[in-house]
Amino acid sequence: MSEKSTVYNPKEIEERYYKIWESRGYFEIEGNKAIQEKGKNFSIMMPPPNVTGSLHIGHALTFTLQDVITRYKRMDGYKTLWQPGMDHAGIATQNVVEKQLLAQGIKKEELGREKFLEKVWEWKAYSGGQIFHQMRKLGASPAWSRERFTMDDGLKKAVRKAFVKWYEEGLIVRGNYMVNWCTHDGALSDIEVEYETHKGKLYHLKYFLQNSQEYLVVATTRPETYFGDTAVMVHPEDERYKHLVGQKVVLPLIGREITIIADEHVDMSFGTGCVKVTPAHDVNDYEVGKRHGLEFITIFDEAGMLNDYCGAFQGMERLSAREHVIAKLQEEGFVDKIEDYENQVGHCYRCKNVVEPYISKQWFVKKEIAQGAIEKVNRHLTEFYPSHWINSYNAWMKELRDWCISRQLWWGHQIPVFYCDACGHEWASENESEHECPTCKSTQIHQDPDVLDTWFSSGLWPFSTLGWGNGDVFKEEKWSQSDLSDFYPNSLLITGFDILFFWVARMMFSGEHTFQELPFKDVYLHALVKDEHGQKMSKSKGNVIDPLDSIEAFSADTLRFTLAILAVQGRDIKLSTEKLEQMRNFTNKLYNASRFLLMNASSFEDLENIEIRTALGAYMKSRLSAATEEVRGYFSDYRFNDAATTLYRFLWGEFCDWGIELSKADKPAILELGAIFKEAMKLLHPFMPFISEFLYQELSDTTLEANESIMIKRYPHDLKRDEKIEETFEIVIEAIVAIRRAKANIDLANKKIEHAYLKVTDHSTLQEAMKYICLLAKVEHIDFTETKIANAVTDVSDHVEVFIPLTGVDLTPIIERLNHQKIKLEKEIAKLSGMLSNERFVANAPQEVIAENQKGLEDAQNKMAKIESELRSLSL
Repeated sequence: MSEKSTVYNPKEIEERYYKIWESRGYFEIEGNKAIQEKGKNFSIMMPPPNVTGSLHIGHALTFTLQDVITRYKRMDGYKTLWQPGMDHAGIATQNVVEKQLLAQGIKKEELGREKFLEKVWEWKAYSGGQIFHQMRKLGASPAWSRERFTMDDGLKKAVRKAFVKWYEEGLIVRGNYMVNWCTHDGALSDIEVEYETHKGKLYHLKYFLQNSQEYLVVATTRPETYFGDTAVMVHPEDERYKHLVGQKVVLPLIGREITIIADEHVDMSFGTGCVKVTPAHDVNDYEVGKRHGLEFITIFDEAGMLNDYCGAFQGMERLSAREHVIAKLQEEGFVDKIEDYENQVGHCYRCKNVVEPYISKQWFVKKEIAQGAIEKVNRHLTEFYPSHWINSYNAWMKELRDWCISRQLWWGHQIPVFYCDACGHEWASENESEHECPTCKSTQIHQDPDVLDTWFSSGLWPFSTLGWGNGDVFKEEKWSQSDLSDFYPNSLLITGFDILFFWVARMMFSGEHTFQELPFKDVYLHALVKDEHGQKMSKSKGNVIDPLDSIEAFSADTLRFTLAILAVQGRDIKLSTEKLEQMRNFTNKLYNASRFLLMNASSFEDLENIEIRTALGAYMKSRLSAATEEVRGYFSDYRFNDAATTLYRFLWGEFCDWGIELSKADKPAILELGAIFKEAMKLLHPFMPFISEFLYQELSDTTLEANESIMIKRYPHDLKRDEKIEETFEIVIEAIVAIRRAKANIDLANKKIEHAYLKVTDHSTLQEAMKYICLLAKVEHIDFTETKIANAVTDVSDHVEVFIPLTGVDLTPIIERLNHQKIKLEKEIAKLSGMLSNERFVANAPQEVIAENQKGLEDAQNKMAKIESELRSLSL
C-alpha cells in the first residue's frame, strides 16, 4: 500500500497479507529465526480435521486459540512448530463416497476394493483441501509445508511399526469378543456409540414350562432376539422360583427347550423377576453365558438379517422383523401384555443406525497399555486446563476396556497381519505387502481384510508427525532429524473436551508407551460454542453460526477476538451477533485512533528507538507496561479470555478514550503515543493479526510488501512502570469525569463554564496537569479548595470533590425535568414490582420474560437512585 488508506477494508487486507506471510515462510519453524532464543522450543499439534470436513464454529474456536498461542510464542523468541494435518476419517469418508456411488446406481462391491479405494483417493484430492483453505481465511498460521495426512506414506509406515511393536508385546490380540455392531459400519468402540432416549415398548412374553400349562413371563424391549435365548434366569434367593431352577421352558413358535438357571445378576424387584438370557446379543447376558457355560447363538448376520435360527422369519432385517414377530406371538397367545417404555438406545455415531451387541472376531488393544499413562498423569507430569478434567480422565481410564481397533471397511490402514493358507501361520509385518509365509514359504497367503480404527493412527499424531516410524519418507521435507528431541513431548494440546476419550486419552497412552514420557506438558480443553441463549447449535434449530459467514460479515479479526474474549476456562461460549458487532466496533475504534495519530504526524518510530519526555507519554507507556505484564501472565495460564479483556480495556478504555483525548491538551505527546500504539499492536497481534499488521505498517509509513512483518517482531516485554505518574493521571481523569457529571446535572454538559473548584488530598501533583482537566472538562479556571463551596452543584468520587458555582444558573427547569422523570420511573417500578410479586405470573411466564422484567426493574431502580441523588445535590 503506497498511500495511507482512508478506509480499512478487511477482505482485501486479509487475503493480501496472508499470502505474503505464507510466501515468506513466517509460519515455518525458521520463520522467526532472527529472534529465536536458544533452548526455547514450542510445539502444538493441530487436531487433524476430517478429510470430509468444512470449518464449523467449534473448529474456529480450536484453531483461533491455537493460533493465538502460536503467534505469541513465535514473537516471544521460541522455535515454534504448529503441526498441521488431516485425518482420513475411515467411516465418515467411506460413507460419503459410497453414497456418491449409490446415487449413480453403483455398489462398492461391484467395483471391488482396489477400484473403490481409487474413487476415495480421487474424492480426497478434490475436497481434502477445503478446510485448510477455510483455515487460511481465519488467519491460522501453522507450518503448512509440513502438512501431513494420516494415510500418507510416512504415517502408514509409523502405523505399521506401532501395530507390530504392540502385537509382538502381546498388547494387540485377536479373538471373539462381544462388540458394538453397526450393521452398516461394522464394529465400533464403546465411545463411538451415542445413546439417545427412545420411547418404545416393553413386551411381556409367556415362556411355557416343558409339558405344562404353567408359564413364566419375561420382559424385553427387543422381542426379535428371543430366538437366541439359551436360558431363563431367576435370582437364587427368589422363593417364587426356587423350585423351578433346573427345569426347562419351551421357546414360543420354534419349540426349542432352554433351562431355568439361578444367578445373582437378576434384580428380584424388577418386573416378574424372570429374565431371558441371550448371550450372543446382550452385554450382560454375555457375561452370564460365560459363567454358566451357556450356548451362544447368533441369530442375525453382519447386515442384520435374521438367520435360520429364527424359523419363518429368516431373511428379514432384525428391526423390521419386530412387528411381524410380535404379531405372530400375539396370534399364538404368547404375549402377556405390551407397555410403553422409555429407555436408552445406542446409535452409531456416524450413520445413526441402531447398534447391536454382537459377537465377532476382532482385533483389540489390551487396556494394560494405558497403565503408565494413568500413573504419570496422576503425578501431574501433564497438567489439565481447567484442572478438573483430570477427574474425568481418571474416571474413564479406571473403567477402561480393551479397545476394539478393527473396522469392517475398505478405506483406512489395512491391518498389517498376514495368514498362510497352507500351514495356518499368522504374523504381523511392517512391510506394506508380503509374498510368502516365513514358516513354510508358501505363496498362498492373504492379508487381514479389515482396517484399523481411525483413532489408531491419530493416536500416534504427537510423534509420528515428527518422523517416528516414517523411515526416510519425507525426511528433511516434512520432518527433520532433530524434531523428536526439539518437539517431543509437545508443549501444549488445545482441543474440545468432547474428544478427551476419543483422541486425547489414546494419544496419552500411545505416546507414553512408546517413549515412557507423556506426549503433552499441558492439555487445554475448551468448552462448546453455543448460541446467545446457551442452546447447542443445530441446523434443525436454525441457530448455527457459520464462521465463514461471520468472517465475510465482520472480518476474521472480529470473529477471532470475539471467540477468544468469550473463552472462559470451563464455561460454554455464548456467541451472538451482538457480541460480534461489539468487537467489530473495537476494530473501528483502533482504526480511528490511528487516523487521529496520522493527522498529526506522517510516521512514528518504534518505541524502543525513542525517549519518552512528556508526562502523558510516560503515563500511557506505564499503562502499556501494566497491560503487557497482565497479558503475559494470562498466557502462561492459558486464560485467553482474560488476556483479550485486558487488551480491550487498555486499547479502548485507556488508550483510545483517554490517551487520545488527553493528547489534545499535549500535542508533543502525540509522537510518543504513536510509538506506544505501535508497540500495543504487537501485544494485540496474536489475537487480531490482520488489523494489527495493517496499523503497524500504516503508522510506520511503510507497507508490508516493503517491510518486515509485525508477526516476527519481539513481543513486548520489560517495559518499566511508573506508578507515580499513573496515580497522577488517575486523579486527572477522575477530576474530568466528576466535572462533566456535575455539569450534566445542571444541563451544561457540552458548554464551557467559567469556574470550578477541586477538593483533593494533595493538589501539588496536579499543578502540571491542569491543562488536561481544563481542556477536556471545558472549564476556563479551576481553583483548589479545602472546604465545601456554598451555592454550588457537587460531585463526589473516590479521590476528588468537584464544586461548580450556581451563580446565574436557573435550576427550575432542571428540577422540573428530574421530577417528571421521577414520576414516570415510580410508575414503571410499581408496575414491574407488581408483576414480579404476582405468584401466578411468576409460575406461568417463560423464564426469559421473568429475567427481562427483573432486569427492567433493576435498571429503573438504578435510574431512580441517580435522579434522587441529583435532586438532593440541587436542593441547596
